[in-house]
Amino acid sequence: MAERILLVEDETGLLVTLEDRLQSAGYDVDMVADGREGLDCALKTDLDLIVLDIMLPSMDGIEVCRELRSKGISTPVLMLTAKSQLEDKLDAFEEGADDYLTKPFDVPELLARVKALLRRRNDPIAGQPILEFGRNCLDTHLTEVRRDGVRLPLSVKEFNLLHYFLMHPGETLSRAVLLRDVWRYPEPHPTRTVDVHIGWLRQKIEDNPKKPRWIRTVHGRGYRFVPEQ
Repeated sequence: MAERILLVEDETGLLVTLEDRLQSAGYDVDMVADGREGLDCALKTDLDLIVLDIMLPSMDGIEVCRELRSKGISTPVLMLTAKSQLEDKLDAFEEGADDYLTKPFDVPELLARVKALLRRRNDPIAGQPILEFGRNCLDTHLTEVRRDGVRLPLSVKEFNLLHYFLMHPGETLSRAVLLRDVWRYPEPHPTRTVDVHIGWLRQKIEDNPKKPRWIRTVHGRGYRFVPEQ
């Protein structure tokens, strides 16, 4: 069954080009040219990936992404924008985007990023067991986290971050290390992305997010996952 991608882009020429290339690559493609319509479509449709422009009529892409994440939609989001400032990219990541591509771009690069996001979403993580902690279970074969048997609405980045913590139990992990190994940033950046995503994780996996049992802050150094004793 072909994977389904939603394109939210108001440049008609680019929209048609991307639709053609994605369909030629074997994907099913839905298209809208308006931010609010894109949000409605993403909430009502079973999607594998959203390609989302930032500058859109009625509702910009950052707002769309924020709304999706607030409603528990964990579908990977690839942001497109003519903006190239670091602050704009960090804003996108902090609102839950999984990747970012600046216009103009080569379509083969977009296709490669699409393929990578879908692979991370769908492929099992080879050689790793099911990881349980308290009421939670991270299943690397299904690429999902369950709490009391109920699937949690984690984004791809939240899943990868939690998995990284579970693979490094008891270690104090700095923000720089997490940005490098989870976000793949080539160098440290002044950003709250790590803190924001950890806050989201705590809301989902902790009994009391204000007094976390699992992911604890090590003041001045970073964060530590504390395994069961």
